[in-house]
Amino acid sequence: MTTSSEISPLRALLCALTLLVALTSAAQGERPNVLFLAVDDLRPQLGCYGEAAIKSPNIDQLAASGVLFERAYCMVPTCGASRAALMTSIRPARQRFINHLTWAEKDAPGITTLNTHFKQQGYTTSSLGKVFHHPTDNAPGWSKPAWRPRNVSTYQLPANQKLHQQRQKESDGNRARGPAWEAADVADNAYADGVIAEQAISELRRLRQQDSPFFLAVGFLKPHLPFVAPQKYWDLYDHDSIRLPETYRVPQNAPTQSIHSSGELRAYAGIPAKGPVSDETARQLIHGYYACVSYTDAQIGKVLAELEQLGLARNTIVVLWGDHGWNLGEHTLWCKHSCYETSMRIPLVIRAPGVQGGQRREQLVESIDLYPTLCELAGLPTPDHVQGASMVAVIRDASAPGKTAAIGRFQNGDTIRTQTHRYTEYSGANGNRQAVMLYDHRNDAAEDNNIAQGNPNAEELAKQLHQGMGRDKDLPRKQPK
Repeated sequence: MTTSSEISPLRALLCALTLLVALTSAAQGERPNVLFLAVDDLRPQLGCYGEAAIKSPNIDQLAASGVLFERAYCMVPTCGASRAALMTSIRPARQRFINHLTWAEKDAPGITTLNTHFKQQGYTTSSLGKVFHHPTDNAPGWSKPAWRPRNVSTYQLPANQKLHQQRQKESDGNRARGPAWEAADVADNAYADGVIAEQAISELRRLRQQDSPFFLAVGFLKPHLPFVAPQKYWDLYDHDSIRLPETYRVPQNAPTQSIHSSGELRAYAGIPAKGPVSDETARQLIHGYYACVSYTDAQIGKVLAELEQLGLARNTIVVLWGDHGWNLGEHTLWCKHSCYETSMRIPLVIRAPGVQGGQRREQLVESIDLYPTLCELAGLPTPDHVQGASMVAVIRDASAPGKTAAIGRFQNGDTIRTQTHRYTEYSGANGNRQAVMLYDHRNDAAEDNNIAQGNPNAEELAKQLHQGMGRDKDLPRKQPK
């Protein structure tokens, strides 16, 4: 007869082996979920980016548990083109990803988008709110039709609703809008972002019940114009303390090509058709932008809280990104649509299982890098067409080398950002340079003085820019006068 003392070691060994097999199987089968949070027109003016005056506690908390990128850049400072480049990991070109109306599937036919790739790898993919500019863009890449809120009025105050409808009618629906801002004493779900947050919570609860991992993309609309948000978010800021930017002027020696008329803003009631807005209007616009940032931050907080409550946070990669920057009067500009730092720089936070939180990275990264990064974090193969570079090494190791430059463009301008400089050139239809800008961020972070003329760094950066854009052969021989 075998004694209990003789059985115990054998039993212990079998138990250990059983546990090891179980853990190994779980590790191999439990692929991480992805919560992909997009925010329209969000510039990195947040508490976690050192802007203490901005009330963004939920994004700040996400950054405290993830990795924040100080120098992340979009590819094109307009929504449709920027999102198409990000979702395909393909760089823009003169005839590709041009404006806000861009369709990824039309400009990059046959390319497997990020959501499509995850779906092909067994993920359930969902799109809520604004992810692609057009909700039906790359429709087969979503497990069910992309969802956006319906029957939600842009304005909640009756007078603003009436004005908006009147202006739409008078212009035959061509761009005319109601006021550029609104503060109404209403609940969060009176405006679209509150409805999007509620839908995201509902979707998380549904996804939790299934066996497959999920890729849930949630695109919030604010702080995009018009700056409409519940009154309580306006009340977070003292209007009288809001100041205009120090660079509320055209930079010294800036080419005319770099300054636009802020046409997106001109569509709104109360905004002059041309020329500068009044100082009070400028302060009201800035106040409204801040209020919308805080409003959307609160909706993001609700979604993240639900992720935690459902027990999904442990195995979910969370990415928060802005599609491009935004101008709040800097260089006399409003909206985006420029090659200045204020239009090109974006907020980016990534939280992933097994990655220590509360870290910051100063390495240069581009929005097209998100595609291969998520593939690597999720253990998926990266498609051959991808032009971005995975950020995983940088996420895991602060000393890992980053990119030497981030390159983007808008219309006839190509721009490159290195660790120390931003160089931009504007070209004609034949590709010849017409004007250039160079800013040294070591002593001119606001890009207030163009030092391109006669600067030897300009030509070297031009070569680097052209190589990155694939334009080596049309490099002009001479600097413009």
